[in-house]
Amino acid sequence: MSTQRRARVVLVDDHRMFRAGVRAEIGRTEDTGVDVVGEAGDVDQAVAVIKETRPDVVLLDVHLPGGGGVEVLRRSAGLLSSVRFLALSVSDAAEDVIGVIRGGARGYVTKNITGTDLVDAIFRVADGDAVFSPRLAGFVLDAFASSDTTPVDEDLDRLTQREREVLRLIARGYAYKEVGKELFISVKTVESHVSAVLRKLQLSNRHELTRWATARRLV
Repeated sequence: MSTQRRARVVLVDDHRMFRAGVRAEIGRTEDTGVDVVGEAGDVDQAVAVIKETRPDVVLLDVHLPGGGGVEVLRRSAGLLSSVRFLALSVSDAAEDVIGVIRGGARGYVTKNITGTDLVDAIFRVADGDAVFSPRLAGFVLDAFASSDTTPVDEDLDRLTQREREVLRLIARGYAYKEVGKELFISVKTVESHVSAVLRKLQLSNRHELTRWATARRLV
């Protein structure tokens, strides 16, 4: 009698119903060989549960309260040799894909992936393969193919994923209240992120911020 291979997985997503759906789809251990050993809804929870459970694979959403998937990767850097990260996000934006891959994720798939394909991706990432949804692979290939000629934007790299999201909306002319509604955060939190962005980029006001973002085609 053969022993079925298993993969221990942590789900990181700020929507509880989505986590429940993924758990129901891939957590049928007798069918898939995947054991869901932990869940988290924000960056702090994610870092804690990853360090506690040491899973084989982390299914990581890009947009999370507390700094996003990139921040989870940064704070889990010491575990990257033993824990594999697979981004699972609704976003198919090139900057999101490239950001988490540079941060150490082994792959990136979008949330329209089937349960069967997701299970396959989990095992492939656990084996050390790189896995991408078809159209997203091009972003990564283009980014790394041009890395010799295109300098890394060190200013942009100083910002957390959430700060980039706030920056982009502010540069588009959103009011603080509108930004908060879009990102499901308070106006006070928006103000805090804007202050951090201005400080890190050494800018004085939102008008300078808009010019900065426009020059980098972030708007």
